[in-house]
Amino acid sequence: MSRIAATAAAGLTDLSGRLGRAAILALVGVLLVFITGFAHPELVHNATHDARHAFAFPCH
Repeated sequence: MSRIAATAAAGLTDLSGRLGRAAILALVGVLLVFITGFAHPELVHNATHDARHAFAFPCH
């Protein structure tokens, strides 16, 4: 394998790794929004109330 091909292969691996991490973090973020959005305990509701309304997420 030439030096250029090896560098290109390393760049693709790095890009796919970053995209995978970004996808996992996005999924965790969406889950956190929906878990707190539909939570009934008053403490969780009040802690996230303003943030939910800022993102137009209906909570009541």
